[in-house]
Amino acid sequence: MTEARLASSVLVGALIRHAEGQGGFAAVLAKGDPTVGAVSVILREKGGNPRFFERLLEPSGSYGWRESDQPIENEQDLKLFLERRRNFDPDSWILELDIASAERFAAEMNDFG
Repeated sequence: MTEARLASSVLVGALIRHAEGQGGFAAVLAKGDPTVGAVSVILREKGGNPRFFERLLEPSGSYGWRESDQPIENEQDLKLFLERRRNFDPDSWILELDIASAERFAAEMNDFG
C-alpha cells in the first residue's frame, strides 16, 4: 500500500520556505502540474557545485529523494540535463535552491515527503 501523495505545489512551497528560512535562495526554474507533477531539485552551495535530486516512489510505497548519478561538470551540462528532463516530462517541477549547507539540506528533504 502506498502513502498519500503530497500535492506537488505544496511540496514545492515547503521546500522554498525551508530554504529561505535557512537564509538561502530559491527559484522555480520550471513550473509543473500543481497536483501530480514530478519534483526535482538542484541544490547549490554558495552558487557552485550543482547537485540534482529527484523525488521518486520507492519499492516500499513511500517517496524519497535520490541524487542523480550523472555528473554535472559545468553550467552547459546542467542546461542540457534540464532540457532533456523537461522534454521527457513537461509536467515536472524543477527548483533551484542555493543554501549554506547543501549536504544537510539534502538530508532534511526527506522530511518533506
